[in-house]
Amino acid sequence: MNFSDFFKFISLRAATFFTAMTPIGELRASIPIALSKYGMNIFETYIISVLGNMVPPIAILWILNPVSKFLMNRFKIANRFFNWLFNRTRRKHSKRFKKYEGFALVAFVGIPLPVTGGWTGALIAFVFGIPPRRALLHIFIGVLIAGVIVTIICQTVGYVKFIIAG
Repeated sequence: MNFSDFFKFISLRAATFFTAMTPIGELRASIPIALSKYGMNIFETYIISVLGNMVPPIAILWILNPVSKFLMNRFKIANRFFNWLFNRTRRKHSKRFKKYEGFALVAFVGIPLPVTGGWTGALIAFVFGIPPRRALLHIFIGVLIAGVIVTIICQTVGYVKFIIAG
């Protein structure tokens, strides 16, 4: 059973939406699968994939902060871990990131490579303390760009080559 067969019992649109929500696949999987295997049109595929890809960052940005604060207040080890994570990351990368914050987040999410995308962009925004609304705007722009890049590559290089290479 391959990855795209996992969704064979739900509609093609829902399968595309849920594929775009996956942490590793995101748009890099949903767009080529929807265009090649499901035969969906480009516009519909793009819109559904972008919407599906935005669900996890929304959840991450609004849930992770209260959860981390709760854990920090309840457990000494969680408090140490989060303080270490925030202080270390901000100390090492804060100057560069502050200067290019919005552009850096857009570029990171917008480049459709493994370990880049909405999930990781939301985690980066959380660690650097970017307010959720501003982070979501930058992540959304990055997702739009990544969707265009993946769609263009699928149309010019081909679906199979893109999935194998990506």
